[in-house]
Amino acid sequence: MQLRQLRSLVTLVDCDFNVSRAAKALHLVQPAVSQHLKQMEEEVGARLFARHGTRLTGLTDIGETVTHYARKALADVGNILAVSQEHLGEERGVLRIASTHTQARYVLPPVIRRFRHAYPNVELHIQQGSPHQLVDMALQDTVDLAICTDIVDGYPALRALPCYRWNRCLIVPAGHPILEPDELSLEALCAHPLITYVFGMTGRGHFSDTFAAAGLHPKIVLGAADTDIIKTYVREGMGVGIITCLAYEYERDSDLHMRDLSHLFPWETTKIAFLRDKFLRGFQQKFIDIFQAETRYLMGS
Repeated sequence: MQLRQLRSLVTLVDCDFNVSRAAKALHLVQPAVSQHLKQMEEEVGARLFARHGTRLTGLTDIGETVTHYARKALADVGNILAVSQEHLGEERGVLRIASTHTQARYVLPPVIRRFRHAYPNVELHIQQGSPHQLVDMALQDTVDLAICTDIVDGYPALRALPCYRWNRCLIVPAGHPILEPDELSLEALCAHPLITYVFGMTGRGHFSDTFAAAGLHPKIVLGAADTDIIKTYVREGMGVGIITCLAYEYERDSDLHMRDLSHLFPWETTKIAFLRDKFLRGFQQKFIDIFQAETRYLMGS
């Protein structure tokens, strides 16, 4: 079995079983990819793909297992190449990062600045997604480092390094009646329409669990994955916003009043995750070091 066959298999799965897209991604002609897949099925001695007529629609049970090991084999090849490049002292390459929009917009800029200064010959790729998507990217080794808060601890194949803690704050236009009490309560929040993150994003699970544990039912009128969208609709008067504190910018958001809510909700921990058996090149480890240093300073810890 050849590496090119494994690459064709994995790329096909990542391209939703579209052979034309897989061929384009691999810079091959479509018949070559089809031949690789046929050869794999012949060598395995079983069907790897579910089919509808001549169209591939998914993986069989054995196809799922073969794909798992194909990804691992390709990751190991990547580790071997990384070891070689590190041994030769090459400070160039590609660093693939995955993060939520909030991390990319509010946390990463100073980290990227420092990293680019230290490694001007390393090309950076930043992909955005939900926490589940970020974990999948890390597990499949389509990114080197995934930066997220939720769910990452449930995957033993990943190593997750804690970086910083964060909590939530309230944002409202000046003069909003919710600002009158000295200290806000969950009950006070329930008296107003709320705008916050959608499920699966930026601690929304713990947010909802907190209200449920208190027997309360907040009125969520809008959920968004993007903090800037939440701010936009707060300014439109659609409701009061609840966002991560790190996304409140004192100069740009001076028209919005902010109140800390850390006394109401549990603290969240943002982590950097990567495959446990992944060989980290020097510049990859340096990015982690810079991220941890910058975020400790950001949060005043």
